[in-house]
Amino acid sequence: MPDLVYRAAPPGALRVEPLGELTAIFDRRSMQTHLVVSPMPEILAAMGAADCDTATLAARLAESFDFDGADDVQSILAERLSELAAMGLVARA
Repeated sequence: MPDLVYRAAPPGALRVEPLGELTAIFDRRSMQTHLVVSPMPEILAAMGAADCDTATLAARLAESFDFDGADDVQSILAERLSELAAMGLVARA
């Protein structure tokens, strides 16, 4: 199965507010607020403005996080991206 490509919300579309262990993400387009936990906010931040696949996202996140021994990072990221897409916070490119 090919690696799916996703696009983050446009700049200014999301308001991200840390609330302790939770993060509130308000989507200005849908007027919905989503409560998420790590690594969702970090994934959104690492995606940037360009289209992103799991390999690219894993490389970006590896610059800040230790994935020591995590061989299935890309499959986990694919699951998280699918969840973010279901919430409408990212879209398939």
